[in-house]
Amino acid sequence: MNVLIVDDDIFVSGALKTILESSGDITVPATGSDGKEAVELFRRYHPDVLLMDIRMKEVSGLDAGAEILKEFPDARILLLTTFSDDEYIVRALKLGAKGYLLKQDYASILPALRAVYSGQTVFGHEIISKIPELIQSGPSFNYREHDISEREQEIIRLIADGLSNKEIAARLFLSEGTVRNYLSSVLDKLHLRDRTQVAVFYYRNR
Repeated sequence: MNVLIVDDDIFVSGALKTILESSGDITVPATGSDGKEAVELFRRYHPDVLLMDIRMKEVSGLDAGAEILKEFPDARILLLTTFSDDEYIVRALKLGAKGYLLKQDYASILPALRAVYSGQTVFGHEIISKIPELIQSGPSFNYREHDISEREQEIIRLIADGLSNKEIAARLFLSEGTVRNYLSSVLDKLHLRDRTQVAVFYYRNR
């Protein structure tokens, strides 16, 4: 797995590079220190995952992430920050980031990278607990009008609860392949891009 690291603290990016590469299955082709550099490095290296700080001096990680995802819709971006600011969390969710972790939760970074690489969306426990109250509910949504079955609604709810495909499969006594098929169907019917947008959609419309 190739991982780009962008953080305006060179000691942090250096330490992360050492830790990740010592895992044996991760290569860090480059590190950056600003959002503008993140965009340039992403274009050059096309990493499997971009691990990026949010608050940086010139261009923020959120602004850089928005530009990258506009150009590369399938980009996997894991945001890493010392702040659990509510506005940042909401923007990260709407942006389509694959994860948002606090730097204090250091031990979770490596497993989070692997989870994001495998297609999951990862938010730290402190972040997950805030999501329902941060996203205002919209008008009641009629799932049947969009041909969303009861089983698909159940999949949507469990994704919003933060469960992985494997956990959903175990909960509903289904295979992971079947869960993936349901998720693909939901994304297509609701015109959504990924699991993060499914979670945002659920909390807005419940």
